[in-house]
Amino acid sequence: MSSNIFFYIIIFLLGITIGSFTNVCIYRIPAKEDIVIKPSRCMGCGKRLKWYELIPVMSWICLGGRCRSCKMPISVQYPLIEAVNGILYIGIYMINGRKAESLLYCLLASALLTLSVIDLRTYEIPFGINLFILALGLIRLALDYRNWELYVIGFFTVSVFLGLLILLSKGKAIGGGDMKLMAAAGLLLGWKLIILAFLIACILGAVIHSIRMRVMKEGNVLAMGPYLAAGIMLAALFGNTWISWYIGLLVS
Repeated sequence: MSSNIFFYIIIFLLGITIGSFTNVCIYRIPAKEDIVIKPSRCMGCGKRLKWYELIPVMSWICLGGRCRSCKMPISVQYPLIEAVNGILYIGIYMINGRKAESLLYCLLASALLTLSVIDLRTYEIPFGINLFILALGLIRLALDYRNWELYVIGFFTVSVFLGLLILLSKGKAIGGGDMKLMAAAGLLLGWKLIILAFLIACILGAVIHSIRMRVMKEGNVLAMGPYLAAGIMLAALFGNTWISWYIGLLVS
């Protein structure tokens, strides 16, 4: 019992640490800024932050949500993204177990969280994030090379459909970043799960955006990235169980 608690504490700490880097990506990628070398600074006074001002979650709490130097408010997004990322990591390991696949899914969750926030703000999915997910897919392919056709077919299954949709609508129906995301995620999940992920995303997008249009007076244009991300993550964690349940209903 104590070893399990210690394990999940480590996983949570890993999650919030990577969540801190996720915040860096969310702010800097749309601005075309360096995400590795450039040191963190206060957005108000520009002062370089000390190491103890960069401790995930805790620094924001200890500083009262303000810069130590200029007292400018620090967005609550910082601790929120860090905490969500940490909770996602714990959830993934609890649901999927302690295996290499879970680590890939944790990294996938961070990438999907990053692109979701960016897409909501800019209506654009950064190509670099899709490349990262593609790299995860190649690792998954190498780990399960005996079933290589499952993942290769998954790369094309939804992305080809979206590519045709882009051509027929002249880019008005969906964005190229969405197509690339589903190709990369398809290589990671395989064709069965990526189809399920797309169906889930369409349902979530239709329902949630309709509510947002009515309640929040949102326009007709929606950022599809967050819904695709949710569909991908749900399919990765629960897809095989749901598919087996559905097939069981059909044959019973």
